[in-house]
Amino acid sequence: MTLEVPLLSLSLVIVFFVSQSNVVLTRITGILFVAGITAAVAVSVLLLKLTYGYPLLRILGASVVFIASMFAMRATRLGPVFFLVAIVTIFIQSQVDLIAQPERLLRLCLWVWVAVVYPTLVMLLMNTLLLTQQPQRQLCDTLERQVSQIEARLNALVAGRVYEARILPGQVQNGMLSLHKLLKFSSMRDEVSKKSEAEWLVLITAVSRLYAAVASLSSIPDDFRTLTQVQAQCSKLAEMLHRHGGGALAGMQCPILECSSVDPALREICDALRMLRTRSDAASRPLTKVADPLFAADAFTNPNYLQFAVKTWIATCICYVFYSAVDWSGIHTSMLTCVIIALPSLGAAMQKGLLRLYGCLVGSVLAMASVVFIIPLIDNIIGLLLMSLPIIGLGAWVAAGSERISYAGVQIMFCFALALLDEFGPTTDLTEIRDRIIGVVIGLLVGTFIQAVLWPEREGDGVARRLSDALTAVVDRLRISTDHPSGADEKLQALNLRSSAQVAVCESSLARVALEPGWRQGDQEDLIIAAQTLLAQTREFHLLSDQFMRAYFARAEYTPQLMQDVLDRDRENMALWLEKYIACLRGSLEPSTILGDYPQLESNSHLDPLASRMGEMAALGRSLPML
Repeated sequence: MTLEVPLLSLSLVIVFFVSQSNVVLTRITGILFVAGITAAVAVSVLLLKLTYGYPLLRILGASVVFIASMFAMRATRLGPVFFLVAIVTIFIQSQVDLIAQPERLLRLCLWVWVAVVYPTLVMLLMNTLLLTQQPQRQLCDTLERQVSQIEARLNALVAGRVYEARILPGQVQNGMLSLHKLLKFSSMRDEVSKKSEAEWLVLITAVSRLYAAVASLSSIPDDFRTLTQVQAQCSKLAEMLHRHGGGALAGMQCPILECSSVDPALREICDALRMLRTRSDAASRPLTKVADPLFAADAFTNPNYLQFAVKTWIATCICYVFYSAVDWSGIHTSMLTCVIIALPSLGAAMQKGLLRLYGCLVGSVLAMASVVFIIPLIDNIIGLLLMSLPIIGLGAWVAAGSERISYAGVQIMFCFALALLDEFGPTTDLTEIRDRIIGVVIGLLVGTFIQAVLWPEREGDGVARRLSDALTAVVDRLRISTDHPSGADEKLQALNLRSSAQVAVCESSLARVALEPGWRQGDQEDLIIAAQTLLAQTREFHLLSDQFMRAYFARAEYTPQLMQDVLDRDRENMALWLEKYIACLRGSLEPSTILGDYPQLESNSHLDPLASRMGEMAALGRSLPML
């Protein structure tokens, strides 16, 4: 405000978006925002230069840029860049009818660039010098927290307190994903060398296996002696990790623990502890990295991407024609709302639209109250700060919360700042605040209606496909080749990481299904209940199959050949049946073809723990619901 840089509300929003959980994410986001706003302003200026004075050509040109940007937002990895191009193009077009002088319009475009770039640079400087959240430090803290949870759970089991310090399946899934993400960020930050990265990967794999195995201990095992041994070793591991940190791998020498227990969870814990001991050999193998392609694999074959761009453009044009026809420029926020809530599925769009609406209502009510009761009493900058900072702090607090509500915090701050801080003087006009809320409501209604009736992408339609993708990892796990047992750990860990990511996608998808409008509410509720049941059973399938395969490879040398052949046939039978079930979920096979045709096992589950684990998977398969 000292330099009278306009669009302060936009600058504050950029601060919220650029500020991320660690330095690497902040820098990536900042670079994308600078690249995006530069491209957006350049395209807008070029479009105005070529079409200013020719409204039809200007609208057609802006439409082409907008549709191309929305398509690229879905079909490429540079989604944030093209989103900025699309929303800035629409914003500039909405200002052409309000600003009659071309020079002022050009200056507005340049000020938009300044309003985005300077807060981005400020946030990058702040995160680098003052509020440094290094990903490697976060990785160490996360490892220490998970090992502490492992120690607490084992201590509770040893003490006979079965229901204390339990680790939930969702914690296992999120814990594994967060560890691998933080390792990736640490590598991007160049905090770890290539050799150190391999050692970190082994450590993360071992801790993730420990975490999952301890989470599966729902009761006190019969082999109490082995339980006390692994509890003592995990306590030492927690102490060493707390004292040395994750980087001091040389100081963490866990003695090899011979496990004679038949309990699969205890054997898995012993194998994970043994993995820590032999991590140097495992870490000596080079890591292979494959760069992700720029375009999605189905970018030019999937019609959903182009349909998404076209229907978003239609919704935006409807809002533009409406507010132009009624000569009500104050509701131009309806156009921006159509772009903001444009998401791949109807459920996601409804969720973000409602968050935008609630945030705008709260921010606008606070702005109105400030205009009526506080601004008449303010006569200096101190009063302005005392009025503004608590509201901005409230928005930041909500934005820092769960992803389900964080966007509402951004909107609270943005609507408050847009009403009171966009001018370099006191604001007394309440009509702008009213018009802005009406514009958001109109944009929400129009955008949702268009997405619901024109090529709708319902979240519920993809639930079965996503759940089937998650079950495919179980099939792949059961069919891991036994020719090279040495590489089994890497394959199993890669499958665990993939399945955890798929299950996380299913969870977020199911949360959005409930928000989708539907004519037959009862059918939708039945779908949600069945999908939640299948999701829980899919988690259990992943855990059982992972424990089975790890125990299978660990005992390969001691298992009689006859028993091993029987287990191999049972693995294949289970995989074949799951493939049929997956085909039913995807609609390529009728459910009636597998009813009663459950997997038949040759092994006797009462004589061998591996056969017992396979029997548990077969029993779980019989209870899987049909969607």
